[in-house]
Amino acid sequence: MAEQTPLTSAFSKPLNFKMHEVTHPNLGLVGLVAPPPAIAPNLGPLSAFVGTWTGRGFNTIFRPDNPKTPTPFTPPITSDNVLELNLTEETLSFETSLGSIPNRGTDPQGDIFLNGVPYLQTINDVTTLPATGIHFEPGLWLSVPATTTPNEPQTVARMASIPHGTTIVAQGTVVAAVAGPPKIDPVDITPFAGGKPLNKIRFASQTATNAATPRLPQNLAPFIAAGTITQAMLDDPNTVLRDQIQHQTITETIVIGISTNTAAPLFGGPLRGGATPTTPPPPITPDFGGGTDNIAFLQGVPNPPPSAVGPNAQSLQMDAVFWIETVEYEIDVPELLAGSPPVVLQPIATVPKVPLTPSFVASVPFIPGKRFPGGKIKMKTTQIQYTQKVILNFAALSWPHVSVASLVPSSPIEIPDYLLPLV
Repeated sequence: MAEQTPLTSAFSKPLNFKMHEVTHPNLGLVGLVAPPPAIAPNLGPLSAFVGTWTGRGFNTIFRPDNPKTPTPFTPPITSDNVLELNLTEETLSFETSLGSIPNRGTDPQGDIFLNGVPYLQTINDVTTLPATGIHFEPGLWLSVPATTTPNEPQTVARMASIPHGTTIVAQGTVVAAVAGPPKIDPVDITPFAGGKPLNKIRFASQTATNAATPRLPQNLAPFIAAGTITQAMLDDPNTVLRDQIQHQTITETIVIGISTNTAAPLFGGPLRGGATPTTPPPPITPDFGGGTDNIAFLQGVPNPPPSAVGPNAQSLQMDAVFWIETVEYEIDVPELLAGSPPVVLQPIATVPKVPLTPSFVASVPFIPGKRFPGGKIKMKTTQIQYTQKVILNFAALSWPHVSVASLVPSSPIEIPDYLLPLV
């Protein structure tokens, strides 16, 4: 895998930094008592976002192509778009939570306190080597308590900055917490016209066996033969996520859904709205905040006269689903003598093999005459999966840009002592 870069190599905050409201001792001089600092709000499902995670995924993006700076193909192909496909490796690092973040309410809504988890996401394209960086995203996940004005339940929000010139705020809630594995619905990358997601316009580049089309990689035959890029993945990138969990033992799943659309997601996933070509999707309940913002180059001319070309590549909307899964692994631990060096182990492989698994580390304390005799143990740990769909507007169409990934802890997970009893 690509070299892992921890969050602190890019930026760091002081170890003792925590946010809370400012209090003033002199309040007591006028008969008022300064309240104690607020206790850090519960992070809810965001409590799983700890440490550094690594994994693999798949990215699809239709991007503009033009005769002034054409993408070279042999033989040359004239087109207004190129479908780029990326097999990806990802590092997602989380900092410690920020504490109590005061937000002041206006009557009748009282003050609320948020909590936040900073993160840094980096993604490399590994379709061909050497690996190439294609995404860098510093951001912040927020836990937002329930409020009365507006009338909202506890929510989460993701704030992110993307160096192509876009910032986002996507808000949502825990869609479900269920026993067992998630149900991962299909997601479609087919472009559409007129702002109506069911008015689909399929392109030749979406056919994996067609090598005479504006696509990168153009010839998918080697990838099809290796099973790394398939027609099923082009039809539904979430296939990659289902392949990851197909032979895993998942005991619990927490599902988080977020959107930059303050009223209703686009039809066709990841957050389905139930639209038809002529009927918009119904409103989200509750009605979240959020949105996207773009630099002028991406916006182009949003409301063009007939002679203008419109946006260069406007990021209109992002919907995403995150699955926080509890996965049970079986590990064959060898005999461990008291005080022997730690041993890094892989889970027992399934047939067929799970594409991505974490590693584990086993050690026993130094107690003379004692040992762990060896044997198979079961251990649970967390896995993160996500699917994200961004709508890009250019060339008079809306183009779904879909990214998916599965992530596991990057460092070996310590096996607790109680699973390694000494004799």
